[in-house]
Amino acid sequence: MINTVSRKGGFLALALAASCAALSSPASAQTVNLRYLCYADANECDVAREQLDRFERANPNIKVTVDKVGFAVIREQLETRLQGGEAPDMARVTNLGGLNRYYLDLTPHINAKYWEDNFGSTLPWMRVGAADKGIYGFMTQLTVTGPYVNKTMFDQTGVKMPAAGATWDDWVKALEEVQKKGKIYSGMALDRTGHRFAGMAISMGAKYFDAQGNPSAVVDDGFKATAERIVKWHKDGLMPADIWPGAAGAKWKNAGDMFINGDTAMHIAGSWMIQRFQADIGDKFEWVVPAQPCGPAGCSAMPGGAAMVAFRATKHPAEVAKVMEFMVSEPVLKEYYERTVQIPAHKGIADKGLTYGKEVAPQTVAALKQFTADFAKISPVAHQLQAYQRNVAIFNATVNYVAQAITDTLTLPQAYAKIQEEIDNAVKK
Repeated sequence: MINTVSRKGGFLALALAASCAALSSPASAQTVNLRYLCYADANECDVAREQLDRFERANPNIKVTVDKVGFAVIREQLETRLQGGEAPDMARVTNLGGLNRYYLDLTPHINAKYWEDNFGSTLPWMRVGAADKGIYGFMTQLTVTGPYVNKTMFDQTGVKMPAAGATWDDWVKALEEVQKKGKIYSGMALDRTGHRFAGMAISMGAKYFDAQGNPSAVVDDGFKATAERIVKWHKDGLMPADIWPGAAGAKWKNAGDMFINGDTAMHIAGSWMIQRFQADIGDKFEWVVPAQPCGPAGCSAMPGGAAMVAFRATKHPAEVAKVMEFMVSEPVLKEYYERTVQIPAHKGIADKGLTYGKEVAPQTVAALKQFTADFAKISPVAHQLQAYQRNVAIFNATVNYVAQAITDTLTLPQAYAKIQEEIDNAVKK
């Protein structure tokens, strides 16, 4: 009897030990916690959070924290965090090729053919060089730069809005008249970034690259024609002192609030502002997106957008890839594009078309249609610049030194020399 009890006790002890071992075993199901660093122009992070809630319910062993931050954190602080070993598992970024060395190649963990088939035109934006075949993320947002116009101001002042095919100079002439007649603070406001500058410059003839694909002579005649105009437009009072002269160095500054508040007749930004304008302007005034203004070399915008990328510093690459696979699945991504009011970067979804909700105003749909039409007219130079690994160095040098020419800290020739010097140094690094 004693032996029997001893045996039973032994069996119980072994069973308990085995149970504890199973619970503590690395092979057992443990919760994996991931972090997604996300910035939003409107509701992008909120929609992603709702979709990730569904992912978590289907995958209870994976939790994703969405850290919502301002765009300045992504633009100015993320790389420092990556260098310092403080990488999130995933982030929504715009410096696509520039952060390449930190990316996780998802290829071993995903259906690579699906990604290539549907994101083939934008995957190279996150790569470096033709030999790089990695898959690092997907475009949550495909964007096109361009102007928004306060149509109500044109109507109230009786100024005729320039038609499709009008030049930048045609638009300036009309905006000067609107500003004068309407006693408006600003006729035209341009976001403080070399990316927005570049679309106009390429239309003016800027090449940005030599025959070998190097930015060895960025400051050419087309670039100068644009810089000269922007400096003049500030001197003439057409452009406000709040944006380009209103910050130091390469600091980014958005002019959206000026447009919303009726302080400028034109805001040169891009398709990512559509949803914010729909929400914040409401029925205060009627706004439209006109056809892209032209220069002697064409009517080019700049392509761009934001991508959800994965970082190789993650301790959970397979789980990160599982999250990414969920987010790019066609039903989920279609919902995301529709709810965030985006131009789709997924070929299959683009081919089938999107159905925006009833709450999306007709002017918003018209704006999306115009930006989509403008995308087809984008210069190959603009696509080359968007895919260039060190394009941020070009954009930063542009805004820093052109702004100094506006404030008379430098002459334009001095600014041109500084721009090229800074770009050359970045390339050498």
